[in-house]
Amino acid sequence: MVKLRLKQIGKKHDRKYRIVAIDSRKKRDGEELEVVGFYDPIPNISNIKMDLEAVEKWINRGAVMTERVEKIYNLVKSGKLQQSK
Repeated sequence: MVKLRLKQIGKKHDRKYRIVAIDSRKKRDGEELEVVGFYDPIPNISNIKMDLEAVEKWINRGAVMTERVEKIYNLVKSGKLQQSK
């Protein structure tokens, strides 16, 4: 099964995440099928880049989103969170 989930990147105390489509049996930082976005959780700036078309393509193929990715997706899609360019 394919999942849309976060993949850690960045330094130890400065975590950033890629939003990736990955086989659910792979490790957290394993080889992904496609990178569909970027998420920086720092509360005062929250940088988010998400390719909504790619996410919807994976959902149509049967991919399942994790809770965090689903929250980010809903915020971006509703327009409550601005995407950085």
